[in-house]
Amino acid sequence: MTSSTLSQSASPQLAQEGGPKAFPVMTGTIQPKLGVDEFLSIAERFGFSAEAMARLSVAVSNEDLPEGGPHLGRYYGHPKPIKGEEFEALGREKFAVKHALGVSSGTAALHCAMVGSGAASGREVICAATGFIATGMAAALAGATPIFCDVDESLMMDPRCLEALITPRTVAIAPTHHMGAVCDMEPILEIARKHNLRVIEDCAQSPGASYRGHPVGSLGDFGCYSISCYKIIGGGEGGMVVTNDDRLFDRARQMAEAGGLWRPNRFAAERYPGELFVGTNYRLSELEAAVNVVQLRKLDDVVSGRREVSRSIRKKLGSFKEITWQKSNDPEGDIGYFLRLFPDSDGLACMICKALAAEGINAVYRGTDASPDWHLFQDMFPLFPEFRDQCRSNLCPVASDLFNRCININLDPWWSPEDCTAVATGINKVLSAFCTRIDS
Repeated sequence: MTSSTLSQSASPQLAQEGGPKAFPVMTGTIQPKLGVDEFLSIAERFGFSAEAMARLSVAVSNEDLPEGGPHLGRYYGHPKPIKGEEFEALGREKFAVKHALGVSSGTAALHCAMVGSGAASGREVICAATGFIATGMAAALAGATPIFCDVDESLMMDPRCLEALITPRTVAIAPTHHMGAVCDMEPILEIARKHNLRVIEDCAQSPGASYRGHPVGSLGDFGCYSISCYKIIGGGEGGMVVTNDDRLFDRARQMAEAGGLWRPNRFAAERYPGELFVGTNYRLSELEAAVNVVQLRKLDDVVSGRREVSRSIRKKLGSFKEITWQKSNDPEGDIGYFLRLFPDSDGLACMICKALAAEGINAVYRGTDASPDWHLFQDMFPLFPEFRDQCRSNLCPVASDLFNRCININLDPWWSPEDCTAVATGINKVLSAFCTRIDS
């Protein structure tokens, strides 16, 4: 018998030929990657007392978890229900759109929309001169130049200023609905369609608001929301980008999930020109989605409560010669969690603010010597290294004037009808003391 024959006869029979399995069963015990300790850490972050934490730790153990434990990503066989998908389905319903994508923040949503709209090096995006810097930064992140458009007395983008800013490099207009109010979308959309431009609605501060019966975010090509603890709904960080266009949605997903997990065949070549490009990872974790889907369910009640307070106060307010109230582009659609007024002088505004504070009404006034604020284009310092010429205050004089001259009164959604009456009475009392009432 040769050595070759001996080696072959000594080899065990392969399992596929009827031999025994080399590894028939696992004998080790699977331990969850995420277990009760992580769950209790989340509970601790909620602020439960030590006594409550002790009760929770007794009530649950790792043995109560499914085999292998949970994970907080939405892919790779995640057990049902998938909270990210639930969050997106609710977004499609609430915002009346065909497509919704949960992402890690409102800024991520804006970045996806900018890239989805074709913002890139050598291109320009027209942004409002008031509203958080994230809109301009998202344009810059996409490689485009943010061009700031002045505002009117709504403190929103002034459609009358738009056409003068449009150049062959312009690819999109990005109006910002902020502080619970809405932009005048009809003329903005008309101008955009005339010049074949995309419209990206920044709805971070106004989710649930509407314009002429349509949810903000559903009117343009993209709508971008911040669903976070800093906004009227949201528990931590999170955002959503929505659209009614299939191809634009593909572009937003490619930007947010460049790993290709959203594609029918993840690693296949592009199905049509322009489908694939360099993106990043803005996925929303299941942990954030689980909290924010609950928050999104509360949106209608939150908006309704804020509107009730706002309308109750506003209908009791008088008119005064020296005061201009913030213009509303849709009184029925505004959420209205701020009351904003423009006194005709800096000195008058200071006196009004001090008097309101004495009445127990919290009012904030910036003034001409105010500290910088990244909600006003001329103070957006991170943009200055590249776009300083676009941030000169003389480019948008109405924004520079009104933003500094504005008195902001925060309206608490928990105020009772009696509270609303008291606040309105206090405002009228102060304004009557310093201004000329012109009620009929």
